[in-house]
Amino acid sequence: MALDFLAGCVGGAAGVLVGHPFDTVKVRLQVQSVEKPLYRGTFHCFQSIIKQESVFGLYKGIGSPMMGLTFINALVFGVQGNTIRALGKDTPMNQFLAGSAAGAIQCVICCPMELAKTRMQLQGTGEYKLKTRTYKNSLDCLVKIYQQEGLRGINKGMVSTLIRETPSFGFYFLTYDCLTRSLGCEPEDSFVVPKLLLAGGISGIVSWLSTYPMDVIKSRIQADGVRGVQQYSGILDCVRKSYQVEGWRVFTRGLTSTLLRAFPVNAATFATVTIFLMYMRSEEVMTECEAALPQPSSL
Repeated sequence: MALDFLAGCVGGAAGVLVGHPFDTVKVRLQVQSVEKPLYRGTFHCFQSIIKQESVFGLYKGIGSPMMGLTFINALVFGVQGNTIRALGKDTPMNQFLAGSAAGAIQCVICCPMELAKTRMQLQGTGEYKLKTRTYKNSLDCLVKIYQQEGLRGINKGMVSTLIRETPSFGFYFLTYDCLTRSLGCEPEDSFVVPKLLLAGGISGIVSWLSTYPMDVIKSRIQADGVRGVQQYSGILDCVRKSYQVEGWRVFTRGLTSTLLRAFPVNAATFATVTIFLMYMRSEEVMTECEAALPQPSSL
């Protein structure tokens, strides 16, 4: 159990470092105004942020996911591993159920973390040096939201997050399980690392594609009111108004950036977790074997 949680921590940190710039681009594209868009697409958004805000602009709000995602991955892999053991059999259906359970539970941390990340990513849009800094960091952001809006404020978007994460993590672990089985990812295989990276990357893409429209809605709800105007009263209202103004394409906003991010992030996360567990469990086996061997006498 402890190894599952620790492996999730290590994998989560690796994933955040690789993927945060792509996430910043995704959020900027998802919430920009259709009447006055700042960015023409994914690559233009990347270029604009680096040009206007420096490369550090891509890492705005990284404090929240670095703190949160590291713990979230520990929770996800810990819950998933223990749920599989509780279900008794390691089958594809149980992998989906265990992943879904893990996805639902981690929403308690994921929702406030993503709220802070979104607000931080939108702060100072287009400014090389922030002239007005509403939030000093992710923690300050959550404190100020709590002071102004209470507990309900820091859990804004919780329902949309739950709808997104529950099936998404089910497909995430199901895809990874099926791919690693079909690719034959065994510890003694000399190509095990490339295979794990491939399986993890594809799992991330499948996971995002399964619930991406809900991610757009979540981002819009969490960004709603940042510039002083409250547009949406809830999920259905956000879906209706977004579709009326921009059509069905609104639900694919930022998808290119997300998929570009999904492969390396989840490849790094899953490969790190799996290799860590392989190494640690082999160490445990060696220790147990050494303990079982007869010890030489003092003579």
